[in-house]
Amino acid sequence: MQPITRIHSRTAVLADENIDTDRIIPARFLTTTTREGLGKLCFNDWRYQADGSDNPAFPLNQPAAGGCAILVAGRNFGCGSSREHAPWALLDYGIKAVLCSEIADIFRGNALKNGLLAIIIDEAEHRWLLDHPGTELAIDVREQAIELPDGGRIRFELEPFARHCLLNGVDQLGFLQQHADAIEAFEARVEKAA
Repeated sequence: MQPITRIHSRTAVLADENIDTDRIIPARFLTTTTREGLGKLCFNDWRYQADGSDNPAFPLNQPAAGGCAILVAGRNFGCGSSREHAPWALLDYGIKAVLCSEIADIFRGNALKNGLLAIIIDEAEHRWLLDHPGTELAIDVREQAIELPDGGRIRFELEPFARHCLLNGVDQLGFLQQHADAIEAFEARVEKAA
């Protein structure tokens, strides 16, 4: 995982509510245990037509959404079954942050553990961003703030351990591995005392 301190991008908007993990990455694509290549399957059944061509009605297929790394999604994003493939697919697609007034807990946990910012904002700020696709934003993880084009800021909360891991570019396993010497010393003390 790469450290994430700041993300600067225009926003793309998927205003639909209750976008579940099966819509993000259909269950039939969950046969892989690697992250690579999942971006082309992200939103597969919504993004492509039956003949495999791009669906012109899909919002992320619009030219204005090209290159956007910040997704503003409708309420209750990431609901449904738990699958790490959903944040993997979004990251491989090029999305680095999802902003929403309500994000499913399990999806949010999976996202943050895999380096995808899943940020909950209040209803009024969410509504404004939904109504203004293409807005240039800067997300500062250290300051836990989203900087708006007019100089305004939207504050957001991150669990301290998730914030630490994002800023340092480590996942939970990487964090434990950084403390291997202390863990081994503790185990040696416990074994000696037994």
